[in-house]
Amino acid sequence: MRLFLALVLGTFLVVVGWQSNLFATNVTLPPQDAYTDYMWEVHHDERPTPTDILTQAPDEDDTVTAEMVTYGTLEEKEIKGYLASPMNNDRPLPAIIVIHEWWGLNDNIKAMTRKIAAEGYTALAVDMYAGESAETPEKAMKLVTDARNNSDRLKDNLALAYQYLEEEENAPKIASIGWCFGGSLSLKTALLFPENLDAAVIYYGGDLETDAEVLKSLEMPILGIFGELDDRPSPETVKEFEMTLKSLDKEVEVYIYPNADHAFANPSGERYNQVAAMDAWDKTVQFFSEHLK
Repeated sequence: MRLFLALVLGTFLVVVGWQSNLFATNVTLPPQDAYTDYMWEVHHDERPTPTDILTQAPDEDDTVTAEMVTYGTLEEKEIKGYLASPMNNDRPLPAIIVIHEWWGLNDNIKAMTRKIAAEGYTALAVDMYAGESAETPEKAMKLVTDARNNSDRLKDNLALAYQYLEEEENAPKIASIGWCFGGSLSLKTALLFPENLDAAVIYYGGDLETDAEVLKSLEMPILGIFGELDDRPSPETVKEFEMTLKSLDKEVEVYIYPNADHAFANPSGERYNQVAAMDAWDKTVQFFSEHLK
């Protein structure tokens, strides 16, 4: 009898263990690299819920015009972005490549693009996810992993955006800005056009390069916005990035906001820090005005 009960209990534990592992497999996405793993850790309990940033930004029929445009073709598929510019303004205008977070080109990024345009720029929000965006962290994890696994496609996409603004919009100057995943790509845009990009703004991009041999080609001024509580990049990495650029006599401004975490400037996230975000935005506007106008 005892042997029978032991066998039954053992079988029950094996089944329970198997079911637990199966459940974990369904809800936990395996990390593809350290950065995507960290983004999952930061965002896995969030949703990209539109917030007051939409009411703060000008409407498409208010002070800016905005529309979806095709800015290039990759693998025989059109790449569409969100183009915004101020109404009743002399063209051409200096232009800014706007690079989305890991959620994709959603309403929050479109609102931020209009907000940038209202400052007197042509702003093009690029799409790094081939027409998709995420409403759940699981979908965002898949999209960002797929994108990062095809780095050549990311570079080609950014190059097409630059070419579109230069040739179709006749922009006299071009800059880049991005947040989180997009912050990393803003730096990659700078490295892609080290002598031609006129300015770059990086909001807490996790893939922060610190190698002097890689950074020495950069000719544009750089603004870096980071949070003290962030782990990727950590304040130590941010300071190394800053010191490396300064040792190379590059023009760089770096701000590490106290008590601010990763994604602190995103009002749809739980880490939103209004005071830090507003100050960072003021510094961003001033930076672009100084170097693009």
